[in-house]
Amino acid sequence: MVHKIFDSVHNNLLHWYDQHQRVLPWRAKPGETPNPYYVWLSEVMLQQTTVATVQDYFLRFIARWPTLHHLSKASLDDIYHQWQGLGYYSRAKNLHACALSLSKFPQIPDHPEELIKLPGIGTYTSASIASIAYDYPIIPVDGNITRVMARLIAIATPLPKLKDLVSDLVSPYRPKRSGDFAQSLMDLGATICTPKSPKCDRCPIIANCLAYHQKVQDQIPAKAAKSEKPTRYAYAYWDEDPSQGIAFVRRPAKGLLANLMTLPTSDWVNHEQELPPLDQGQILLDGQIKHVFTHFTLILRCVKQLSHSNYSGMRYPKQSIQNLALPTLMTKLIKHYKIII
Repeated sequence: MVHKIFDSVHNNLLHWYDQHQRVLPWRAKPGETPNPYYVWLSEVMLQQTTVATVQDYFLRFIARWPTLHHLSKASLDDIYHQWQGLGYYSRAKNLHACALSLSKFPQIPDHPEELIKLPGIGTYTSASIASIAYDYPIIPVDGNITRVMARLIAIATPLPKLKDLVSDLVSPYRPKRSGDFAQSLMDLGATICTPKSPKCDRCPIIANCLAYHQKVQDQIPAKAAKSEKPTRYAYAYWDEDPSQGIAFVRRPAKGLLANLMTLPTSDWVNHEQELPPLDQGQILLDGQIKHVFTHFTLILRCVKQLSHSNYSGMRYPKQSIQNLALPTLMTKLIKHYKIII
């Protein structure tokens, strides 16, 4: 069934894509050969992040590191600093590790089974790089392609099981112009077959869409019941020595915000009353910031050290803090409490 559907939409979708494809800084223009470095870099950045957010970061990265060779020479801290605000910092760590690994290859591998062995590259990313960069005959299944396929076939299964189902359905298909076909499905989902209010009157493959003919396109993908995120609480300590600067710590190599620089914090606890008592010389400042992680929300308040402490860790003068690899959580806190003026 899937083969018949793809065969029937293939030419119409590619014809539409040739005329209406999105112009993206990492995407080869018509007639150009894709740059595998650009494809790999953009795909890592696009993991769990939108195209609109990634574009400026991508341009800054290639301006500083125009080739894989240049990026492989970058330090992890340099990459973290350029990554600030893009979130999911494990991707930046994997990007650094993957660049080091790829620097030993004559080129970025062109086969999904080789790509998936590299740091930070999973099933989708390996298929996407191979398809887009090298026209390897495979369909990478992202959120847009999942939605387009679910509507074409009128699958009522809710996410996240829907994505696995679509992946299983499309895995045997080997399209011609594989990279363009994958990107045409992505563009269709991003611009026409959108999550809400799909623009069916502009769709080049509407004749093949079962959801449209059954008038259920707005109900697909089905929504799974959402579980409420728990809230956690913590203090961040503003410890400033006039002669030596502000105290910072480097987060552990594993876990949230791994390897990034933050103000020292208390443990992140499940109930506000579990936060540690304040010592003499400490004051709890007014206000708070809220930061949403994937699985929980963090409420962070700032405690200022009023008297000189014996902190023996890293201190940085105010004028150099902007050069640190800080997570978004910390830049929000620094701005909210005007720690750098």
